[in-house]
Amino acid sequence: MSKAFTKESDPEEELDPPDPLPAGVKNYMTPGGYAALQEELRWLLREERPRIVTVVAWAAGNGDRSENGDYLYNKKRLREIDRRARYLTKRLESAEVVDPQRQRGLEQVFFGATVTYIREGGDEHTVTLVGIDEADLDEGKINWQSPVAKALLKARVGDVVRLRSPSGVETLEVVSIDYTGA
Repeated sequence: MSKAFTKESDPEEELDPPDPLPAGVKNYMTPGGYAALQEELRWLLREERPRIVTVVAWAAGNGDRSENGDYLYNKKRLREIDRRARYLTKRLESAEVVDPQRQRGLEQVFFGATVTYIREGGDEHTVTLVGIDEADLDEGKINWQSPVAKALLKARVGDVVRLRSPSGVETLEVVSIDYTGA
């Protein structure tokens, strides 16, 4: 049978990533996180994708596509852009935006809170509970579904909570809660 009539899958081509949220859990997001995802989607669809399409069209006009590096690489990049755009669209459609600044006066830890806590060894840490797509440990933003965040949820200043981790059970003491950040 001719190769033209068989479909060979691209070994590097991946399926869309699975939804990182467990079933039945809302996709909470801060206004800043929502805006960042919107901006990334806008950039991909209005700037990056048209630029890559132009390169693919130019490379396709150069003849044999099977050995054309520009064509093959940029077609792969186009698939990656489309995959990311689909993912971002789904995440934005399911997002439930929660503005932490509207939650002032709360005495417990909920989504959007900036929490300072002390670990057993005396180390002090400050984290902000944000959406799954916004988490960035370097900035102190943790996913509200992470083990640390789950341990801190509903705690009040002065509470000592237990964190179960692979290395064992650890206690965390909540020092402060603030809703002006994120």
